Amino acid sequence: MEAVKILEERKVSIGRGKEGAGIQCGRNSVSGSVSQRACVYCGARVVLNPITDAFHIVHGPIGCASYTWDIRGSLSSGSELYRNSFSTDLREEDIVFGGAEKLTRAIDEAVEAYHPRLIFIYATCIVGVIGDDVEAVCRAAEKRHRIRVIPVKSPGFSGNKSFGYRMACNALMELISPHAPPAGSEGRRPSTAQAGVNILGDFNLAGEMWIITNYMKELGIPVAATVTGDASYETLIRAPRAKLNLVQCAGSMTYLAKRMEEEMGIPYIKVSFFGIGDTSSSLLRTAEALEDEDARKKAEHFCRNQEEALRPYVEKYLPRLRGKKAAVYVGGGFKAVSLIRQFKSLGMETVVVGTQTGQPEDYEIIGSLVGDDAVILDDANPAELESFMKEKGADILVGGVKERPLAYKLGISFCDHNHERKHALAGYEGTLNFIQEIHLSMNSPVWQFL
Repeated sequence: MEAVKILEERKVSIGRGKEGAGIQCGRNSVSGSVSQRACVYCGARVVLNPITDAFHIVHGPIGCASYTWDIRGSLSSGSELYRNSFSTDLREEDIVFGGAEKLTRAIDEAVEAYHPRLIFIYATCIVGVIGDDVEAVCRAAEKRHRIRVIPVKSPGFSGNKSFGYRMACNALMELISPHAPPAGSEGRRPSTAQAGVNILGDFNLAGEMWIITNYMKELGIPVAATVTGDASYETLIRAPRAKLNLVQCAGSMTYLAKRMEEEMGIPYIKVSFFGIGDTSSSLLRTAEALEDEDARKKAEHFCRNQEEALRPYVEKYLPRLRGKKAAVYVGGGFKAVSLIRQFKSLGMETVVVGTQTGQPEDYEIIGSLVGDDAVILDDANPAELESFMKEKGADILVGGVKERPLAYKLGISFCDHNHERKHALAGYEGTLNFIQEIHLSMNSPVWQFL
């Protein structure tokens, strides 16, 4: 690691091979390292924003609202209200005299103009400094308008992006808890109240939630609620009646799943619908967790047919992909694990892998999947990514829009696997899209001119 110039404080968050399982993660970013992470407010907003008929008011300066406007490529089958971004646009005068009155007027105006059933109020950094009582404003607005007005405590300086996920999950629990069926004598809901599954942590990027819900229909498994891709007020309040939670994005939704298990008696399993192997495994495990023998038989038949149909397409690309080296830098650890498996199935080696919000158990799995000399990073910065990709000779970087310019400047191909993308990468259909994209990117004629 001496060949790469990194900050001394960052060395504990970087490892190689199996030793990567012991790296420190979940810490606040080191000052001066130019972290690729976003702030607490952004973490909360990306989780809640896909709720299609919710009204999102950012209580803060206009820059916070513009930063997260239409932040996900989430699609809707209903309302398009979520595509707007609203702000109280706090100015110097509001900082001096307080912004609570301005927030009250903003809520009243929103109700009169849009008639939403659900409003989220995001408390940003400046609100945390001046001390506006956002909760009191929300309580008063709920009584006045008889709708749900939920505060999201998300000052950017109060932690990191993962903390923002937690604040969003707390807001979701505040929304759905009043709709939980009565608990039994042991404090848990009776099983007769439970039906189907909730899908947690898929945000319907390019319609991926629809792909997953269609799979559930094939298996005869009802979906109670989707959290939060293509969700609405009416669908979310059905979530407490599900029998099982499927956690697709572990980084953003494991906390919510744990709270729902503890407070509502709904167990959860972690799943991934990225890659052929993980998609088939997740469908089979879902049926088994529900103890539904009919669904399990349907899953076996469905997965076998899908894999056989895809095999000729995959084999067509294998000669052009085998032996290539991949670098991965994504948000959550579970997605990174799926990508490593996908690349391995294509004969490719993952030589650099990092996440923004990975947990110790994620890095333990990652360390067991990669080679002994593969670089593993938590909360990487551009300088580290550049150095390690050059050192390892990566042919492609899979990441988000912030990493795209870095890859192209280095003459390395790129695949966007973040939340702004417009094409599905989940499920069997998404796997084919993914293979085609990395093939076109890595084997483009443009690289011969560099």
